[in-house]
Amino acid sequence: MQIAFRTHDLGVKGAAAAVEKCKSCGITAVQLVAYKFIDEIPYKPGGICAESAKALGETLKNGGISVGLIGAYFNPVHSDKQKVANCKQVFKEYLKYSSLLGCDTVGSETGSFNDDKWTYNPLNRTEEALQVVISTFAELADYAKSVGAYIGMEGAAGHVCYDVATLKRAIDGVNRDNVKVIFDIYNYLDMSNYGRYLEILEEGLRTFAGKITVFHMKDFVIADGKIKQVAPGKGMFDYPALLSRIKAYDKDAVLVLEGTTGDDIIPACEYIRKVWESV
Repeated sequence: MQIAFRTHDLGVKGAAAAVEKCKSCGITAVQLVAYKFIDEIPYKPGGICAESAKALGETLKNGGISVGLIGAYFNPVHSDKQKVANCKQVFKEYLKYSSLLGCDTVGSETGSFNDDKWTYNPLNRTEEALQVVISTFAELADYAKSVGAYIGMEGAAGHVCYDVATLKRAIDGVNRDNVKVIFDIYNYLDMSNYGRYLEILEEGLRTFAGKITVFHMKDFVIADGKIKQVAPGKGMFDYPALLSRIKAYDKDAVLVLEGTTGDDIIPACEYIRKVWESV
């Protein structure tokens, strides 16, 4: 098992600083989102090149940091079609340079008709929306195959692929052998189903057997009638139950503590390690 963090959750700028932060916290893996922590690599077509990808990848590798996933998240159903086209180009560039960055998989969520808000919209749950997601990720998967890479798809309750079954429909529709899954149990929860989170996890592990590349780990509380994210160990998740199931699925799982920042980083790492070793 590896505990990983998104590079921009580390609270530092630049590759060298990220390596030092990881070392000081005992972190050996990251989910790499280059444009969110390196000012010289903007999120736009041409923002990353072979030279910058190689330099970044070598800095992480030489620092003993592995890359579990490359993030290039975008909204495939955004109303601004030029923005979608630009985002697909950025995604393809990360696929092209993925080997230089130290990982073969570039991932994204499936988007929302609320554009930049990434929240629930009734249109998200239409067949039209699903078909747009399928055609978009099929195009990306074809490009990925041409450069020897994989794409990762992640579902979320407020997005087009709002549950395990819908994400499976999308992956079946893409119908390519180089599609992986980013699994985030918290993402699938809302006020109607949060009590069934272990059932949803088990459904996901069965459905995506052999396809899950990383797990996003969070925790939650109920505040003001809504689900609110907190750091692992500070909320309502039964972490021994969660991690025992994940460990049975993959003893070498990459656990990304997505959204855990600041003073929560070290305690959350210690908590996850302690529970993992006990189950």
